[in-house]
Amino acid sequence: MASVCLYLHAHQPFRIRRFSVFDIGAGQSYFDEGKNRDYLSRIARKSYLPTNNILLQLIKETKGKFKVSFSISGALLEQLERHFPEVIRSFQALVNTGNVELLSETYYHSLAYLYSKEEFMRQVYFQHKKLKDLFGYSPTFFRNTELMFNNEMARFVEQLGYKGILAEGVDRVLGWRSPNFVYRAKTADTLKILLRNYQLSDDVSFRFSTRDWKEWPLTADKFSHWINQVNGNGQTVNLFMDYETFGEHQWESTGIFDFLKAFPHKVLEHPDNDFKTPSEVIAAYPAVGELDFHHIVSWADLERDLSAWLGNKMQQRAAEHIYSLEKDVIGSGNERLLDDWRKLQTSDHFYYMCTKWFADGDVHKYFNPHESPYECFISFMNILNDVKWRLGAQTPERTPASHDKGRTHKKISD
Repeated sequence: MASVCLYLHAHQPFRIRRFSVFDIGAGQSYFDEGKNRDYLSRIARKSYLPTNNILLQLIKETKGKFKVSFSISGALLEQLERHFPEVIRSFQALVNTGNVELLSETYYHSLAYLYSKEEFMRQVYFQHKKLKDLFGYSPTFFRNTELMFNNEMARFVEQLGYKGILAEGVDRVLGWRSPNFVYRAKTADTLKILLRNYQLSDDVSFRFSTRDWKEWPLTADKFSHWINQVNGNGQTVNLFMDYETFGEHQWESTGIFDFLKAFPHKVLEHPDNDFKTPSEVIAAYPAVGELDFHHIVSWADLERDLSAWLGNKMQQRAAEHIYSLEKDVIGSGNERLLDDWRKLQTSDHFYYMCTKWFADGDVHKYFNPHESPYECFISFMNILNDVKWRLGAQTPERTPASHDKGRTHKKISD
């Protein structure tokens, strides 16, 4: 038996605008609303809406045998509610089929776990609440930002009440073992780990349209054959990728939508194959062993570590600075300031400050509004100086709706 676990992650940040030293104290907005809406309009039209429609049709055509899981950041959901509610409705239609699992994460797609466990828990609670409000859904499975994971995180997430977590199938952790099995963490008693099969996932998300790849063109027949080979050699094939793979990273002209329409049918032609959500996988299969994630891993770039966000001095300084403001911002009682501060925690801002060059980064060029990492850093630090100015100004700025900002929960998944 080979169960295919297809997981898609959807996220778009509140991108910051160019912010000069002369903007500090002038009451200027931090975020480029026009550019953010333009990006989102394009992605909704090219990726989210057509892909959601295809997935809904696949569920109907397979009489419920096709299943899929999503994580959708609160930052994205908030923007979709405001500008493109039809995308929200299309996700709701999918969730209502009963064939979709929604995973929990941090609302702002942040690095909070690395700097503040309290802020991390607050953001996980906000995300849990948003999924409940929009979809009537209470997630029991977790994914951290960019699949960041280590032993300590396993224990922490287990204590929050989650049953499982996603992680990258990193070779240096797996050694001789395969990502196609369920594992448990060294530090957690009950939390199960599902590992991304990065070779098969990247065949679709990165290599699909690469003409000098020896396997190009990737057809549904070929891909399903590779999945069939797991029968007898694994429990699950975990295909984890960005949702924007379909229609944005890989344009419609590459044939990606035709591939998506066909490959589930090809997989199901084999009598030993099926599709399962993450929760169904860990319910169906026992953990075969224990893994030791001593260092933090992620699903980003070739290193699969934190270097895409914290690999240079600019990134480290920016991250340390924003989290150093936590106590003062939360204590200010200024809800608009608190909302801005949290939007500034989104990992994308630090990613845009990355100065290393790697092929994986090509798919993100569409979404980067900055001319250089240095420009991003300068604007970001000027914004943080404005945050400090606002803290000194002590001006109450209430937003219409509160996220219950100060609340922390011991067990979020209840």
